[in-house]
Amino acid sequence: QVQLAESGGGLVQAGGSLRLSCTASGRTLSNDAMGWFRQAPGKERDFVAAISWSGGSTYYADSVKGRFTISRDNAKNTVYLQMNSLKPEDTAVYYCAAEGRSRSRYPITYYSTPRAYDYWGQGTQVTVSS
Repeated sequence: QVQLAESGGGLVQAGGSLRLSCTASGRTLSNDAMGWFRQAPGKERDFVAAISWSGGSTYYADSVKGRFTISRDNAKNTVYLQMNSLKPEDTAVYYCAAEGRSRSRYPITYYSTPRAYDYWGQGTQVTVSS
């Protein structure tokens, strides 16, 4: 059974930083494209960032471009989301997702939609105070 687990969320003041981690059990992530999404109360789940299985391509939502960085360490079976210059509007539950189709060749922009992913974590809360 594949399980993804996010960690690193918490409460931070505006302008601060957090680094989220996503680790997997039951599956090696090194062949999967990975993504981060977020969902604020009463809103839909929104795309944040994606990274190709090789790590060679990344893609970001306009709202986080220049502030967030997605990366991966395949040796540790972990994907990260470094979040800098956090704003109150970044407050949400953050979810990581794994594609599940090894070494696919879709363009990185394909991974901005939730249907591109087969596995999801339970989420970690990020709260940014003003």
